[in-house]
Amino acid sequence: MAEPPAPGGPTEEDWAAAVAAVRSLPAGGRVLLICHVNPDGDALGSMLGFGLGLRRLGVRQLQATFPGPPEVPEPFRALPGLDLLVPAAQAIADPDLVLCFDAASESRLGDLVDRLDRAPAIVLDHHASNTRFGGIHLVDPAAAATSVVAERLLTRLGVPLDQEIAECLYVALATDTGSFRFDMTTPAVHEMAARLLATGIRPGEISRRIFDTRPFGAIRLYGEVLSRTTLDPAAAGGHGMVWTYATQDDLARHGQRPYVLEPLIDSVRCAAEADVSCVVKQTGTREWAVSMRSKGAVDVSRVAVALGGGGHRLAAGFTGRGTAHEVAAAIRDELDTALIDPEVPGQAGV
Repeated sequence: MAEPPAPGGPTEEDWAAAVAAVRSLPAGGRVLLICHVNPDGDALGSMLGFGLGLRRLGVRQLQATFPGPPEVPEPFRALPGLDLLVPAAQAIADPDLVLCFDAASESRLGDLVDRLDRAPAIVLDHHASNTRFGGIHLVDPAAAATSVVAERLLTRLGVPLDQEIAECLYVALATDTGSFRFDMTTPAVHEMAARLLATGIRPGEISRRIFDTRPFGAIRLYGEVLSRTTLDPAAAGGHGMVWTYATQDDLARHGQRPYVLEPLIDSVRCAAEADVSCVVKQTGTREWAVSMRSKGAVDVSRVAVALGGGGHRLAAGFTGRGTAHEVAAAIRDELDTALIDPEVPGQAGV
């Protein structure tokens, strides 16, 4: 029996169109997989897991890529399927099919966005703020990770799970659910994890590699950045905001790459006095990548969209400009408009 579509999620027509687009590839058809800039575990895991699934279907002209520097963060350098990756400058210029993973808007695809005009494009995503770019939309805001959508499409294509596909999808699922701690961790998420584990992958080894291994320099960096954390208890209508920032000089001083800062938000968000947490990470002169989290009183995706980004109700981000303190002030100014009223239908939901 076909599963009913989630509210706002893909319809049966959407799934059928995606399956048809893959199955109608010509012999020797060229497929390009793209995920967002500065890819995280869900972006890389979903893309590579699906790419390995396409290989099982017999697709041979196949590349995976993402915009920006072609650097895979250290925790993900043991993922199966990394041989599919090519730098963006070497990506197929005229593919027969494009699949985008975990990107809420075209802006997240950088210079690779032009590929969407050259071939049918399937967009796999789970961000409520997705702008519905591309041609075929497999966007499910109720999914805990893009890997959930990727696994559903693999199933509809008749691709059985093996250990390599499963490891990629498991890394994606585990990272976007915070090791199965976040609110989006539903019974269906655990059922999917069980299917992936049944292939024989080793969750303990994967978790140590992804979550519990950091360079010593990163630990020293964390200590310095956390020491400048600021608490603003009056922000967000009195629900509070806690935030900190990291500069490019901080990274250079400790000999670290930008990706080591990604887990830092988890240390900041545990402050009991604040609903909203933010980490502001310098990416250029007066430019910052901002990660935001909420414990439930604030819809941070509204803040992110207002400031040019996107995301989910409890996790979102955007690119800020100015000084770190100016970026934090812009966030604070938007928080009151993003308060969630549990009495308003739909606001308290996912």
